[in-house]
Amino acid sequence: MGKKAFLFPGQGSQYVGMAQDLFENSVEAKEMIKTADSVLGVNLSHVMFYGPEESLRQTENTQPAIFIHSVILASLIRRLNIEGAAGHSLGEYSALVASGAIQYYDAVQLVRFRGKGMQQAGIDNPGTMAAVVGLTPEAVESVCKDASEVGIVQCANFNSPGQIVISGSVDGVRKGMELAKLSGAKLVKELVVSGAFHSPLMQSAKDLLKEELNKTNIYDARFPVYANVTAKPVTDKNEIKELLFQQVTSPVRWEETIVNMINDGFDEFYEVGPGKVLQGLVKRINPNVTCFGIDKYTDVERFI
Repeated sequence: MGKKAFLFPGQGSQYVGMAQDLFENSVEAKEMIKTADSVLGVNLSHVMFYGPEESLRQTENTQPAIFIHSVILASLIRRLNIEGAAGHSLGEYSALVASGAIQYYDAVQLVRFRGKGMQQAGIDNPGTMAAVVGLTPEAVESVCKDASEVGIVQCANFNSPGQIVISGSVDGVRKGMELAKLSGAKLVKELVVSGAFHSPLMQSAKDLLKEELNKTNIYDARFPVYANVTAKPVTDKNEIKELLFQQVTSPVRWEETIVNMINDGFDEFYEVGPGKVLQGLVKRINPNVTCFGIDKYTDVERFI
């Protein structure tokens, strides 16, 4: 038997109505949601349950909403022997809470702070992102290097074979899109985002986050969490803090992360949180492993 791991989604997986069934069916979930509202000083749960979608899409709301939903689900699961975890961008915070490296109360504040910082960085340094499908990582990196002559652009997410997201200034990314098409990409699509995430344009958010990370209690993780920046397992509290800091402007090495986890003996993955994005990516990375989704209370019931 192989090992089981949690996977936690990032920004883009949110939907109006998220976590409402958890609130209605679980006393523990209700308390955790009320705690988050109290800690944040805003009625975020109302936005999660009822929208409007425009408010939920704001980065400062999206990030804590997905985090809260994901962590509550993970906390309700008692009957799975989880031996590792990973999270896509924001999801890394959910993974760290599940591993015991950060307490829920502290992480709620940290994630909200991160979301606000990234939202503001997107206003102060406008940028964009684009998905590139059908090119190798080396080809996309070469495209970004050439496009950098007109503006900042770099690879932001190595999601799965042939699916890479680039990020940076509007001029840089659009030049990168043009060059990617000339290089034979099957699909190039600009994304609707509020900022150039995982690029140097997020530097101001990174600097602010460092101060907040230094004020947050971080502990050694109970099980390995595979970091976005290195795609390698980490348990040391000091290394965790440094990697969370670097993550803001560094690429998410998701494909490499899943490959490394499989090589380390993981063959059963559980995407814990809203949506099905990571299940799709895992299947494209390696169709021989199993990946389940845990999004609703009915999904979690059999593991309580």
